[in-house]
Amino acid sequence: MNKQLLRVGEAADALAVSRWTIYRWVEEGRLEGTKIGRGSLRVFRASLDRLVQRNKTHEMNLSL
Repeated sequence: MNKQLLRVGEAADALAVSRWTIYRWVEEGRLEGTKIGRGSLRVFRASLDRLVQRNKTHEMNLSL
């Protein structure tokens, strides 16, 4: 099952960045998140997928 909300650590692992980078990107609006309970942040998987797509580089043609 594909979770719709990721914990900060899960999002950080998925993008190979630090937890603090995830917090900063949510604050800057690069990722969308929501607070659960007493301030526990969750990141929307869809926003993580959009971030990856926006920053995706074109594949290089390596045929010689």
